[in-house]
Amino acid sequence: MARPLPATESVSAEISRNLALELVRVTEAGALASARWMGRGDKNRADGAAVEAMRLSLGKIEMDGLVVIGEGEKDEAPMLYIGERIGTGVPPPVDIAVDPVEGTTLLSKGLPNALSVIAMAGGHGSLYDAKHVAYMHKLATGADAAGSFNIEDPIGVNLQRIARAKRMRVSALTVVILDRPRHEGLIKEIRDAGARIKLISDGDVAGALMTAIEGTGLDVLAGIGGATEAVLSACALKSLGGEIQCKLYARNPEEKASAEAAGADFDEVLGIDDLVRSDDVFFAATGITDGEVLSGVKYHMNWAETESLVTRSRSGTVRRIHARHHWGYKSREWLGQPEG
Repeated sequence: MARPLPATESVSAEISRNLALELVRVTEAGALASARWMGRGDKNRADGAAVEAMRLSLGKIEMDGLVVIGEGEKDEAPMLYIGERIGTGVPPPVDIAVDPVEGTTLLSKGLPNALSVIAMAGGHGSLYDAKHVAYMHKLATGADAAGSFNIEDPIGVNLQRIARAKRMRVSALTVVILDRPRHEGLIKEIRDAGARIKLISDGDVAGALMTAIEGTGLDVLAGIGGATEAVLSACALKSLGGEIQCKLYARNPEEKASAEAAGADFDEVLGIDDLVRSDDVFFAATGITDGEVLSGVKYHMNWAETESLVTRSRSGTVRRIHARHHWGYKSREWLGQPEG
């Protein structure tokens, strides 16, 4: 595994046009295709529908895209696999991180906060290579507390610093954590510090977004989650002014030894500029099911509505897009309509 370059060694490539609307069309396609499977208990079919729809949309964008975070290796995933070239093949060169359904279990059960997500960074090699490391320790906040914490310090100390930066009491903070047995000790520490907790069953990209979007009432993301989700979260937070710090996590000694043999450093703190080494980053997410950040897909007689969030780090622009999609203008394949 390639070690991340220092933040000063930028690999950014100039993106001469704003690709925000082109990317949001991709996540809209993924959301519309997969939302048909909400609550039907088949997360693989839902994910497959989103993958196919997003790949069709991505293939039309004028870019030299390389999938860095996708559906797995080539032999495991026929489309949007790690290393796949996507787009028309013309400049700009960009790295792509995509999660067609972030929260497949949430979608299959009809639960909140399933998203269709994509990020793009200028220059090949601009996104952290997470394919050999499955999990990371994470600590993330929004812009008002950026620069106030250190992931190597105890969580109680960090919550005091974050509360001070936000001009709040620790008891008023709400921490988002994946509901996993591995977090029992962390949950106890947070409770002992006096902060509130929101446990989520899946979807820690949505959890990171919640800390940076006004009106969610959520302040901090903490705990161990997916490494690929950490990179996607960093892309979003870079535009929103937030901060994320991570450290690699191994589930067992064998996994750690394998990752270290590939060059991983489990003592290193990875900041936002280590995870995303470009100053021109786009992030787009469309709600599949309703959640704190985005509303889910709503179907009507001959049209559907979506809500999306799209950001660009270079300009700091954040757009929230409500769209109507009329079936008469969409192909059946693009919509991912299941039989029946």
